[in-house]
Amino acid sequence: MAEVREGHRLETKGAVRIYIRASTEEQSVERQEHLVDDARRQGYYIAGIYREKNSGAVENRPELQRLIDELQQGDIVIAEKMDRISRLPLPEAEKLIEKIKQKGAKLMIPGVVDFSDVIAKTDDGISRIILETMQTVLLKLSLQMARDDYELRRKRQKEGIALARENGKYHGRRPDDKLHEKILECRCRRTPPLSITETAKLLATSPSTVSRVCRKYRIDCCSN
Repeated sequence: MAEVREGHRLETKGAVRIYIRASTEEQSVERQEHLVDDARRQGYYIAGIYREKNSGAVENRPELQRLIDELQQGDIVIAEKMDRISRLPLPEAEKLIEKIKQKGAKLMIPGVVDFSDVIAKTDDGISRIILETMQTVLLKLSLQMARDDYELRRKRQKEGIALARENGKYHGRRPDDKLHEKILECRCRRTPPLSITETAKLLATSPSTVSRVCRKYRIDCCSN
């Protein structure tokens, strides 16, 4: 859920929207919460905080989409690393970043240098082309590194599972019984029941996890 705070934007360095994401394998998003305090200490106005548990390789992430929808001209998007924003293949990742740029927003992410202010003040045509090229290359590099890291992790995970199976030591991931119980409570025992999307947001998990749990227990109220 996006968290919007009151403030006076004219008295600050600018407005920031902070995206905090943990993959479905991670325990929580708490490790990234320092971004909020860091931004405040630097004098930024916190226009929104967007938290969700979902894979960066998934294009349709509700809170990221909400962030993009709520962007205003001049906003700054903050994330801990580029892979928090995207682990998508490069073409899809570039389209995602382009949506942010089209809103007139900037990225403040380690490894991503934004030369837009410098470019705007540059009168020399050659210097402008060089700066724009550098910015494009650095952005592509950051996006590709995020994707490469994702694919490497997946490869190692598959290799590890295969090796464990050979040794008779792999038994699959243990189900989170507490989470399953909360999902069933939201989807089957409330009146009216929460939707899959509402349940995922409330429990800080992914819609796919909610759907999977519902299918597992084969309960009628979870079928839609």
